[in-house]
Amino acid sequence: MKSLFVGNMSFQTTESELRELFAPFGQVTRVHMAMDRETGRARGFAFVEMPNDAEAAQAMTALDGKELSGRNLKVNEARPKGEGGAPRGPRNFSGPSGGRGPGGGSGGRGKGGGGGRDRFSNEDYRESARQPREPRW
Repeated sequence: MKSLFVGNMSFQTTESELRELFAPFGQVTRVHMAMDRETGRARGFAFVEMPNDAEAAQAMTALDGKELSGRNLKVNEARPKGEGGAPRGPRNFSGPSGGRGPGGGSGGRGKGGGGGRDRFSNEDYRESARQPREPRW
């Protein structure tokens, strides 16, 4: 079972169009189109699951860069949820170690750093005394 990420899709692309696009390469088990929670519109990417790894690889090479609804699709193997792209949130450009001294560091939370909102939580500072704020002049 191989899951493929299909990106740079038109917002008007439907699930059935994706199925038809991948069908010549083999059986499609599942198509999951990412939808915006608030608007209900497609977010421009989807995941296609194919049971046969060889067929999935063939579909990936054939469809990567192919035009659909006026846009060039980006098709690659989907990464597991935790592995996503670059972490969101504040970025520091201080070199490969992330500005944490030699060797980097994992964020001190046991999950390997992560990204996004949950990077710092109140649990990290629960025992420490609150620092007074600097006045804004």
